[in-house]
Amino acid sequence: MSVVLAKGHTLFVADTSVTEMPDAEDLVEIAVGAAQAVKTLGYAPRVAFMSYSTFGNPMGQRSEKVIEAVSMLDEMGVDFEYEGEMSPELALEPERRVNYPFMRLTGPANVLIMPAIHSAAISTQLVQSIGGATVIGPILLGLSKAVQIAPLSASVSKILQMATLAAYEQDVLEAQS
Repeated sequence: MSVVLAKGHTLFVADTSVTEMPDAEDLVEIAVGAAQAVKTLGYAPRVAFMSYSTFGNPMGQRSEKVIEAVSMLDEMGVDFEYEGEMSPELALEPERRVNYPFMRLTGPANVLIMPAIHSAAISTQLVQSIGGATVIGPILLGLSKAVQIAPLSASVSKILQMATLAAYEQDVLEAQS
């Protein structure tokens, strides 16, 4: 997962570095893991599954996997808001939802589940390059130890961010045991 800080918004984008082409089960695992991490960071997760289609229009192979993931979450009875499949403007701008009164999100999404790793990587790099956003991560989730990875080319700031995240995660892991 990556954290995007831009224009007064904090967004969490997943999966930005592990699962190349997730199937429905992977998408569910990514959404649940991201929602748990977001809660740990003090936010109420509102999860939106991103897609080129909006609620089945137009239909395609990637949107079918997202629809299946949402259905699986319905059966699980999770304790966070989620909806999908949808475009970014529907996820982030509630005023655009007038034609979708059935949507379950009570406000703008803050967790964006991408349909594939390339869409997540492109999106986060694009907003960082053009939009002036700060991107923290990718943050590794779901490991039994607090571990984060900084690339060899990482700046001092990036290394400090990742070390801080690892230390915070270690505190959370110790508090849970």
